Amino acid sequence: MPHSPGKPASVRRRSVRRRAVLAATVSALLVGAAAPPAASPQGVGDRLFPELGNPGYDVAAYDIAFDYHGNDRPLDAVTTVAARATTGLDRLNLDFSNGTVRSVTVNGTPAKFASAKEDLVVTPSAALPADGLFTVVVRHTSDPRNSKDGGWIRTKDGLVMANQADAAHRVFPCNDHPSDKARFTFRVTAPKALTVVANGLPAGRAVRGANTTWAYRSEHPMATELAQVSVGRSAVVHRKGPHGLPVRDVVPVADRQRVEKWTSKTPEQIAWLEGKVGPYPFENYGMLIADASTGFELETQTLSLFERGLFIRDDIPSWYLESIMVHELAHQWFGDSVSPHSWSDLWLNEGHATWYEALYAEHKGGRTLDVRMRAAYEHSDAWRADGGPPALPKPPDPGKRTSIFRPVVYDGGALVLYALRQKIGAAAFDRLEREWISAYRDASATTEDFTAVASQVSGQDLKEFLQAWLYSPKTPPMPGHADWKAARKAPRKPA
Repeated sequence: MPHSPGKPASVRRRSVRRRAVLAATVSALLVGAAAPPAASPQGVGDRLFPELGNPGYDVAAYDIAFDYHGNDRPLDAVTTVAARATTGLDRLNLDFSNGTVRSVTVNGTPAKFASAKEDLVVTPSAALPADGLFTVVVRHTSDPRNSKDGGWIRTKDGLVMANQADAAHRVFPCNDHPSDKARFTFRVTAPKALTVVANGLPAGRAVRGANTTWAYRSEHPMATELAQVSVGRSAVVHRKGPHGLPVRDVVPVADRQRVEKWTSKTPEQIAWLEGKVGPYPFENYGMLIADASTGFELETQTLSLFERGLFIRDDIPSWYLESIMVHELAHQWFGDSVSPHSWSDLWLNEGHATWYEALYAEHKGGRTLDVRMRAAYEHSDAWRADGGPPALPKPPDPGKRTSIFRPVVYDGGALVLYALRQKIGAAAFDRLEREWISAYRDASATTEDFTAVASQVSGQDLKEFLQAWLYSPKTPPMPGHADWKAARKAPRKPA
């Protein structure tokens, strides 16, 4: 190629280099503009769990199939998610971790997928239109071997689930936030010697060779954190509750007679709670007693999870153990039927469950509510300093996601309800509890929603009153008890 006349070679070389750099830069910009954005986690903006849940769609139903091979091996699984797009989607996220994804289809067509932290990012072959219905099928494994962060809990003879607050996506792909409730169907295949039970009512059973496939279906929408599947050597004991309500308890076979004196109390407890807050909200109920050491009990919908150790001890007063049973039962109304819209609304769950636990302890054991609430008041300032106000809890401690379950949302939340009853009177408070359950049945609700219902039912503007009780770093004066004082220090556990 001939040189350009009149220009030194060094100038020509610099000019060529500049053109080459410019061309490379333009090329990189064009490629970057054309390339899709990298897969990244999303969230629905929860203050305590920013990357939990996913925007852009609303789940209507989950159909989840598990193939169980033992509690020390991953389960083979197929999760089908039926949803409606709330905006146009060229990709969507599901919360999922602790398993291997084998394939994904969207509306029957293979889709691309990638992991981003604890999200599964799915890119369908064609964009999904706003308001359009779509179905995602994920073939994956579900690994029970690492349960320190929740999800599957290994028992002596199988598995149970403990998904609260943010561990359902360690078990199956989902929109793992209580603001997006959906109906569930579970189909679980396990060896014939084992029994499988899940949320809701039985929907069929089929024996194939050495295995049995069990199906269960919920009649009401459910938050992912409340899903439950039990696999083990269990006995299922059936009885009737109020109005013919089916009650089924799932207990270790060897302990069936031993725990009967406790499980037989459930119909009476349901009747007692119905007298306080209205009809039981679901299709059935029961206790799942698991041979595992969890350190907690859990209100999984229609089938509350309990540790076996609670019911084989002889040193626990009966009124105390029954009040624990009532705590989880009360959650079926408060937390399950009416779910928190965000995890900052947790006090609505735990405060109410603690309230009815305390009332039942008064009913059965003579432990007066006033005494318990006065003790809670003394500790309240210290609880608020440790965990934040009831409706503005501090984020979980690093590496301890369940640390949001602090005393301030249990007895501290119940103390708010006590103050409210003192303010509006017992009759108005009782009407409020029933109206709250009726207004938001099968839905999620906020603290602001509760304030609005309380104001409407009582005929008082309670916004300022509840704002102080729910969000102030200091506990307001207790109506009717000017002599109650807050102590300087308090234990971390509830009163």
